[in-house]
Amino acid sequence: MAHTMRVDVVSAEARIFSGEAEFVALPGEQGELGILPGHTPLISRVRAGAVRIQKDGQEELVFVSGGILEVQPKAVTVLADTAIRGHDLDEAKAEEARKRAQEALANRSTDMDFAAAQAELSEALAQLNLLRRLRGQK
Repeated sequence: MAHTMRVDVVSAEARIFSGEAEFVALPGEQGELGILPGHTPLISRVRAGAVRIQKDGQEELVFVSGGILEVQPKAVTVLADTAIRGHDLDEAKAEEARKRAQEALANRSTDMDFAAAQAELSEALAQLNLLRRLRGQK
């Protein structure tokens, strides 16, 4: 049996993934993180993007909008601001959010503040990238 670790991805609303996995990759604050069983303990912020969980030779994708990562030698926990299973993402909503954020950034006279527009754009682009990745797997 392959070496595994416990992986939990949770948000305020629900537990999105809970189980054993061989590998986890996700966008940390300083760049992409790859975690194998026995990893050195670590705490990091997580940026918006895909959490890739390798389990039984399959890859499961979960979108997170940001959050905190805790790594222990036998466990990985992602406490996400928002977490959505990759196959549950809505491409039309993500595309609309992208357009809205780009318009707000282009037209500074809108009510949306610049930092909020940048955050919304970053989140929408991360969702769209995850959806493209999912399409490529099929």
